Amino acid sequence: MKHPKYQYRSEKRLLYYEFISEGPKGLIKKIVEYTETSTENVFNLGFGDYDEATKSINDLTVTNNGDSLKVLATVASTVYAFTEKHPKAWILATGSTSIRTRLYRMGITNNLTEIAEDFIVFGYNSEGDWEEFVVGEDYEAFLITKKENKFTK
Repeated sequence: MKHPKYQYRSEKRLLYYEFISEGPKGLIKKIVEYTETSTENVFNLGFGDYDEATKSINDLTVTNNGDSLKVLATVASTVYAFTEKHPKAWILATGSTSIRTRLYRMGITNNLTEIAEDFIVFGYNSEGDWEEFVVGEDYEAFLITKKENKFTK
């Protein structure tokens, strides 16, 4: 995404990323984590604020730090880094709430031309099927992979 991004840190396998959101609510540590699923080469994208008390991601917090585009661009940049290290990966993403899933859909829609240069995006529709992402359609989840990975049924 051609928006400003935060600098992030990661570990060697590029499965875990952290960065700091800066805004009127202060400095807030954000985490992006890719975890393996039971399906080979499919990774779940987890994202949220770091909860110091539980030492884990809180994906329900609403930060309202005035930097949502920069945060989204930073999360998107981790997808590029992750797929450079794991080129055959499929990334599963869904919001922790229907509102967040809608925000992800809007982010994909607003940047689809750029995203489509490198990735294929699928949406999981209400009929329970994966289809190539269609602007204006509602989806419950998203599946993203580098263009050279072919989707076969």
